[in-house]
Amino acid sequence: MITYDEQDLEKMLSELESDLVERKESLKGDAPTKAREAVSAFANDLPGRGRPGVVFIGARDDGSPAMLPITDELLCQLADITSDGNIVPPPTLTVSRHTLQGQEMAVVVVWPADSPPVRYKGRVFIRIGPRRGIASAQ
Repeated sequence: MITYDEQDLEKMLSELESDLVERKESLKGDAPTKAREAVSAFANDLPGRGRPGVVFIGARDDGSPAMLPITDELLCQLADITSDGNIVPPPTLTVSRHTLQGQEMAVVVVWPADSPPVRYKGRVFIRIGPRRGIASAQ
């Protein structure tokens, strides 16, 4: 199983969003929905990279820190992505706190599913470069 070290995460954070990277400043507004869509898309691994995708919570679109307090409550909310019943089958992911660019961020690492498609609320999300799309089960 591929994992990312701190150097890998720093590099991914500083690069443009891609089919492996998503950034959210916080989990307010529509961000929880968008984060779940990204998790589903990373689990589907349409490009076939076989590498985990990463959602950075507490990072602006340019990769700079958003100065979001990373609380236990936030980490639990992120971990609940696998058990709230909205993503089926549940994805394999880890949720952790990292200090990147001198500021704490929550990092969600999502591994490609063994048997896609993975659906969020019945829809199959995919990554097409830096954006999400919706695909059919085929």
